[in-house]
Amino acid sequence: MLDTATKQRINTARDILVGKVPDPKSQVEQITIALIYKFMDDMDAEAEELGGKRTFFVGKFTKYGWRKIFDPKLSGFDMLNLYSEAIQQMNLIPSIPQLFRDIFKNAYLPYRDPETLKAFLKIINEFTYDHSERLGDAFEYLLSVLGSQGDAGQFRTPRHIIDFMVRVVNPNKNERVLDPACGTAGFLISSYKHILQQNSKDGKSGRGLTTDDRKKLAQNFRGYDISPDMVRLSLVNMYLHGFAQPSIYEYDTLTSEERWNEYYDVIMANPPFMTPKGGIRPHKRFGVQSNRSEVLFVDYIAEHLTPTGRGAIIVPEGVIFQGGTAYKQIRKILVEKYLYAVVSLPANIFQPYSGVKTSILLLDKTLAKKTDSILFVKVQNDGFDLGAQRRPIDKSDLYFAEELLKYYKQHLQLDRFDKKRATTDAEFLNINDHSLNREIPLVKIEASQYLHIAKSRIASDGGYNLNGDRYLENKIYKQSQFPLVEIGELCDLINGRAFKPEDWENQEQGGLPIIRIQNLNNHDAEFNYYSKEVADKVIIKTGDLLFSWSGSKGTSFGAHIWHGGRAILNQHIFRVEHKDVALRKYLYYALNKAVIEIEQNLHGGVGLVHITKGNLEKIKIPLPPIEIQRAIIAKIENYQNVIDGALQVIKNYKSNILINSKWPMVELSEVCEINPKKSEIKDYSKGFEVSFVPMADIEENNIYFGPKETKSIDEVYNGYTYFKDHDVLLAKVTPCFENGKAGVAKRLKNGIGFGSSEFFVFRSKGNILPEWIYLFVSSDLFRQIGKEKMTGTGGLQRLPRDFVESYKIPLPTMEEQEEIIRQLEMERLYVHGNRQLIFRMQQKIKDTMSEVWGEEQKTIFPEHKEEIMLEAE
Repeated sequence: MLDTATKQRINTARDILVGKVPDPKSQVEQITIALIYKFMDDMDAEAEELGGKRTFFVGKFTKYGWRKIFDPKLSGFDMLNLYSEAIQQMNLIPSIPQLFRDIFKNAYLPYRDPETLKAFLKIINEFTYDHSERLGDAFEYLLSVLGSQGDAGQFRTPRHIIDFMVRVVNPNKNERVLDPACGTAGFLISSYKHILQQNSKDGKSGRGLTTDDRKKLAQNFRGYDISPDMVRLSLVNMYLHGFAQPSIYEYDTLTSEERWNEYYDVIMANPPFMTPKGGIRPHKRFGVQSNRSEVLFVDYIAEHLTPTGRGAIIVPEGVIFQGGTAYKQIRKILVEKYLYAVVSLPANIFQPYSGVKTSILLLDKTLAKKTDSILFVKVQNDGFDLGAQRRPIDKSDLYFAEELLKYYKQHLQLDRFDKKRATTDAEFLNINDHSLNREIPLVKIEASQYLHIAKSRIASDGGYNLNGDRYLENKIYKQSQFPLVEIGELCDLINGRAFKPEDWENQEQGGLPIIRIQNLNNHDAEFNYYSKEVADKVIIKTGDLLFSWSGSKGTSFGAHIWHGGRAILNQHIFRVEHKDVALRKYLYYALNKAVIEIEQNLHGGVGLVHITKGNLEKIKIPLPPIEIQRAIIAKIENYQNVIDGALQVIKNYKSNILINSKWPMVELSEVCEINPKKSEIKDYSKGFEVSFVPMADIEENNIYFGPKETKSIDEVYNGYTYFKDHDVLLAKVTPCFENGKAGVAKRLKNGIGFGSSEFFVFRSKGNILPEWIYLFVSSDLFRQIGKEKMTGTGGLQRLPRDFVESYKIPLPTMEEQEEIIRQLEMERLYVHGNRQLIFRMQQKIKDTMSEVWGEEQKTIFPEHKEEIMLEAE
């Protein structure tokens, strides 16, 4: 397990570099190079201590030894020049093994600041190598900071997803394992650990493996990556996990034929999702001819399995449902020869880097021959929330999905699986079956989360669609008192025109605005214009009903009434021409109700989703008589008018106070203790729980936040900012400072909190209220002046402490402060009441449509009295 001190050193090293090296991948590379540099010198020093000789830095290369860099006689620039020269020469030193020379290939120092380098190397020098597994864990943590490599469509795969896939595929000690897009070698490392666990009594050491087994393991693992940076990181990762000569190659899997004739028992990958501009120029040996990287990788993996081979591939939604020829071809091949199960993952598992929706394709050439069906499993929770921070939650379907797949495979192998879809968990997955060796968790996959679909049904329309939701029986709307009619019978859907960027013009050229998805509900989005002739059918005017069939779920995706005047409709948006049996406004509300309810026709997830014209036209909605439609519209618009009025109150309210010229002006340092020392917490070693409050959890202009997460104080004591109930927190780093990340801490666990080191903490000295401090350090004026005082270069800048300490605020008496705060709280409660009113009216609108659908109304209006009173305290 990664120890806190090592984790903190890695974080500190990154903090030191961030001003000069803002890119996370470059930070990881610089730390990696330095760690391996020190590692080699430490091995030389250890050899000398044991009576041996140095083997790395010998002869004329002795001057490059790590310890030489710290010679006190060297000036800052001398140290910088020596270190820079050393890492560039490292791959040329003949006494260094080829593995390490490969790691240093093309290495260089990307900045020329001696102070930054000195501080950075000082932290690296604190790393110790007394435990190789600890160093491997530290490196895995370092790799976890890697984000999106967007140009190549690469996203680091979450560790728990990798481990899930490995357990499902279950590689063994005699099998050859490949990752053809290995990135940092996560799948290979997880497979190796899995095999060790399967061959040991303590679940980790691999004591059941013979010397020959271990030699074979070292030869059986192989990874390819097109990026030399990723190859370098993979080599280090494999080496630190016990592979003396890891088989990681810089290799273009899609265009090179050099390794085409190599086959593997197990292949697992999260290949790039994005095809570079201009496509890919693959060779002609693929079974499917395409220039789409996601299609070619799936083809490559399937074709390179041995006759008994198994595979697991993370794929984007395009591979699951896209209608292009190549996509259909690869799905046809998979269904007929390789595929036995599809696991749908929740959207946003790659946050904060991408909201792309993904699935796992599970391949097994032996099992695929034994069944004429495909198992679809839908994982709705993976143990983390779907926000940008991906915080742990107590819900996960992965364990149960793993057991379900295990049971399914066992019964396929025994030719015993019931091919009819079961209706309950117990019927499908025999909970009392003794083949399940672990206790079934409380959170279980519901019956609607798995399907067993015949291959003939998947192939029936020639599309081989692998979106399991589309095969669910539609059981919605059956209680409606009104007839159900397909949307295609009620209106015509006319798609907008496709424009190329070179077609766009400026407003000065006199054209009409082009309405794109971002223009539908964002009035600040810029328009592009077009002045040439277009077909009348793509011209829209105020009052037209539009339907964005591609966009963000809950915002742009769905129906819209256009209020912006004459314009041209871009592609991805339908103009909806309603027929006489349905009113335009009724269709507007009904369409938005329908797209929320009929999930199986939506491709995508929490982020970008879309629906095909054919699927949208087939959706059935209740059709009341015209008079009832008018009554429904009138009822909803009354609610909407109330919402609009309440929104205006919220939009226009600003908390302002009148400054009395008689109040003295004081510096913050006079009335506040800024960043109190942690040494005052006498009992921190006792390990009691405290609140851990990430900066992201503080909302703009919100003067209250409670504990989002609790941890042992031992976990957070080192390296985090300390605060107590009623302290004021202020983010000091961009962009959090500009976004108003500030708050008053209340109701913390045991009264103590820890958070980012990028907070300023203000503690009243007794003659000022925390809420009064907050009013001024969260004000627009403070932010405006503070932005001008920011220091630092690169991606992040920070608010100087001396500016904060000397900033002057008015100081009325405590009685005056209390009265002003009380009045502001009353105003805030009025504003909060408008938010509650909006919530009520929105729920009434939903209930109105639910009544049409024949659903049970769900109106529950919690008063939140306790919450409001607590916030007002």
